[in-house]
Amino acid sequence: MKIGILSSGGDCPGINATIRGVGKTALMHYGMEVIGIHSGFVGLLNKDIEVFNERSLSGILNLGGTILGTSREKPFRKLLASGDSEKPHIIKENYESLGLDCLVCIGGNGTQKTANLLSQLGLNIIGVPKTIDNDIWGTDITFGFDTAVNIATEAIDRLHSTASSHKRVMVVEVMGHHAGWIALYAGMAGGADVILLPELGYDIRKVNEVILDRAHRGKPYSIVVVAEGVSSPGKTRPADYITRAIEETTGIETRETVLGYIQRGGNPSPYDRNLATRLGGHATELISKGEFGRMVCMCGNNVTSTPLSDVAGKLKLVTKEHELIVQGLRMGINFGH
Repeated sequence: MKIGILSSGGDCPGINATIRGVGKTALMHYGMEVIGIHSGFVGLLNKDIEVFNERSLSGILNLGGTILGTSREKPFRKLLASGDSEKPHIIKENYESLGLDCLVCIGGNGTQKTANLLSQLGLNIIGVPKTIDNDIWGTDITFGFDTAVNIATEAIDRLHSTASSHKRVMVVEVMGHHAGWIALYAGMAGGADVILLPELGYDIRKVNEVILDRAHRGKPYSIVVVAEGVSSPGKTRPADYITRAIEETTGIETRETVLGYIQRGGNPSPYDRNLATRLGGHATELISKGEFGRMVCMCGNNVTSTPLSDVAGKLKLVTKEHELIVQGLRMGINFGH
């Protein structure tokens, strides 16, 4: 068999470990041919490829980013909007002319949606979930999430000492447009006093009350962790709005820190390297069995798979019943209400 591998969407720690897991398993265990496709779906449109061998897949396990490059190309966008697009048909033609028996798509929600549409077009597809946001439906965890949480938690840890020394409120904005998983996990691990998530919303008056109450109880500094997707007036960044609102109301000096792309860069954590390796290996196992149109996933401690059609268009969001929120409330942590 001959398989292709591409990575699409935002970069993420653990993509290279996944490429290695898929490629080395295919080459060394199943005797398959493996090609890498550059720049996501753009590379499939342009037939920009390289042939992988064992040597080319060595030394990449610990590397951040992706050796294949990536893009945010969505070949079905125009087709879905107007019913007219050549791109999906070009991809199918190139898939066939390259002699591929399967295409492995490593990516987040948008990538898995495209993967499902390609599967419906008749291509043999396997999806591998990748995002630091951990918001892909159908899997308990995605690789990249653990690394991002570690980075965000370390930043929060470091801000504690500055906040305490200067008696300031520190507002830390982490990634998460629609889902607050990083904010929740890093905020809890970093000992935040207030954690604001897109799913739960917030009342800025309640946040100010918590900060003033802490000051009255002899705790003159606070840590507020904010997901970038929480609401704010106009086009103001959440961290900027919340920082100004806290300082103007409470009179306590307040500073913001926006972690941004730092959370997506650098080497993957050991957990993410192992998770990516397991997911990549299982993707190749599915290919060997001819089980296409599926996304590999983690359920508990087990690697399994789920139909791409069940994943496409869905998000896995934090709910107020999550055990970390329940426990946080019991400990006096405020979630914006």
